[in-house]
Amino acid sequence: MGKTMAEKILARAAKTRDVSPGDLLDVYPDVAMSHENSGLVSKVFKSIGVNKLYDADRIVIIFDHRVPAESAKTAEGQKNVREFVKAYGIKNFYDFNVGICHQVLPEKGFCRPGEVLVGTDSHTTTHGAFGTFSTGIGATEMAAVWATGKLWMMVPESLKVTTKGSFKPGVYAKDLILYIIGKLKADGADYKSVEFYGDAISQMTVASRMVLTNLSMEMGAKAAMIAPDKTTLDYVKSVTNKQFEVVTSDADAKYSQEIEIDLSSLVPQVACPHAVDNVKPVTELQGTKVHQALLGSCTNGRLEDLEIGARILAGRKVNPDVRLIVIPASWNVYREAMDKGILRTYIDAGAVIVNPGCGPCLGAHQGLLAPGERCISSTNRNFKGRMGSTEAEVYLASPAVVVSSAVAGSITVPEVR
Repeated sequence: MGKTMAEKILARAAKTRDVSPGDLLDVYPDVAMSHENSGLVSKVFKSIGVNKLYDADRIVIIFDHRVPAESAKTAEGQKNVREFVKAYGIKNFYDFNVGICHQVLPEKGFCRPGEVLVGTDSHTTTHGAFGTFSTGIGATEMAAVWATGKLWMMVPESLKVTTKGSFKPGVYAKDLILYIIGKLKADGADYKSVEFYGDAISQMTVASRMVLTNLSMEMGAKAAMIAPDKTTLDYVKSVTNKQFEVVTSDADAKYSQEIEIDLSSLVPQVACPHAVDNVKPVTELQGTKVHQALLGSCTNGRLEDLEIGARILAGRKVNPDVRLIVIPASWNVYREAMDKGILRTYIDAGAVIVNPGCGPCLGAHQGLLAPGERCISSTNRNFKGRMGSTEAEVYLASPAVVVSSAVAGSITVPEVR
């Protein structure tokens, strides 16, 4: 019987030859990422009683959730992590001026096909876009990885999603993954590895692929992957010289479920409050007034996302009753957008550009909502109280819907320009 990508990659990382779904393995991750919660990880690590990291070179720490520090408590926590990094010789440390972890990891060459990447963030599934088995773990698990280099992991079943046809104008990767989540629901892929196939997937940019794998977590996926191709390899080889092994599923691999989606009938989608799987076509929400529009995050804060919005916004103004906030996913994205004049388009239209980071996406700062307000956002979660008041509402959509709605003052079908 053939094997899936997840089965093959985990077998390699566990230094064994053959695995099946349900097997418990001692997996040795190639990359172990944490952000500000490294403070908790380091505290647990010290309590274990070891005084040396298993392999400091595998550890990556990135400040992104609350940057710059929004409180004295956060500032103290970041200070403690900086001291730990120096004391234990962690070289792969990126402070508050680099960007969101899920954008920084690929930019710095840490996302490589055939490897295992773990992170103390639920949306670590993002990096499966590079053919990496990438998954979120807890702080205690991460402390064990720091100390021993390994962790227990159960081999997941795999779910195969195949698309046919191509996207219509104004429809994007965000619409596809929201549609899938709406059909499968929040637990539809619980502890499964999701694989995406189809001509439309192969034609996607790296940035669009990352949207699919990022949001797969919202249907319970343990991991989500896209088989590496020339697009993947060209990108990865441009950012790292480290050797890696491309892994793909066998033709006769066994899947617990297979889904086929016809893209010709797909229209822009919106996830309505207060759940990501509460998905409706944008046409059913047309005219719903919004007070804030947010473009950015680890889901849709890359250059192509900003370009999509800028084309819609060019020569126009943001509706006076709407606050448009734009957050590039990293400082590299910020620089590119600045050099191309994209940020100027947003500023001239009345938007506010915020430094790269998570900010309002997790309700930390930089654009929280008041009671009774609505936000149309390109982020990945819309739970009650996620972006400020528990009496506010967050709707999730593509960058095109977000910016079109910012101009209209209400949720609207995106204009293609």
